[in-house]
Amino acid sequence: MIYITGDTHAEFKHRFNMENFPEQKEMTKDDYVIICGDFGGVWDVGWESKSEKYWLDWFEGRSYTLLFVDGNHENFDRLNGYPVKEWHGGKVHELRPHVLHLMRGQVFEIDGKKIFTFGGASSHDITGGILETDDPNFKQKKKKLDKGYEPYRINHLTWWEQELANEEEMEEGRNNLRAHDYTVDFIVTHCCSSSTQVFLGGSMYKPDRETDYLEFIKNYANYKKWFFGHYHDNRNIFDKEILIYEQMIRIS
Repeated sequence: MIYITGDTHAEFKHRFNMENFPEQKEMTKDDYVIICGDFGGVWDVGWESKSEKYWLDWFEGRSYTLLFVDGNHENFDRLNGYPVKEWHGGKVHELRPHVLHLMRGQVFEIDGKKIFTFGGASSHDITGGILETDDPNFKQKKKKLDKGYEPYRINHLTWWEQELANEEEMEEGRNNLRAHDYTVDFIVTHCCSSSTQVFLGGSMYKPDRETDYLEFIKNYANYKKWFFGHYHDNRNIFDKEILIYEQMIRIS
């Protein structure tokens, strides 16, 4: 079995408990739950805070294997520090033996299905900008933004430039899709293509290099369903694209 769900932001207790997800009673480690980005289980500065260790160990103790693509709310300094391993035809970061980050631009073969994964997205809630802790005026800027309730981020504390894919990751995705004749069963991302984003929010969201890249994938790849998170809603988009947030959907 493969289930898929949207952003969790480290809020795991409600969505994954036995009452709200009773299907896990019948699952084994050869069954999977995929989170469409903003996992949030790797966030704090340092290395595995007490809360993070608790939840990563908790997921390792579940009956299923937990998988996730990265979103824009991840600590990439730490996430990229986990060991990289080959798994089901693609590369993963292994947080635990059964808690795996599905890296960008990979094609995994899971339960007889080919799944293309590509995490990352632009943060939209940063109208106050990105602050640098070594800025001599850091405290004053932060105080002013806090006073005006203006949303901002702090580099390497609450924001990382790696939230958007680089050219190497995008090229690896193109190469891996080419090796599979640009044909997969499912695509799993955090954000969506530029045209889909316009459909969702008009001018509310701005295109970027990643949504433009996903536009290329949308136009050239053959796929049955595309699942993405990021926009905090549950909606069927067109015939094959599904925006998912709090729902838990079985796809295989």
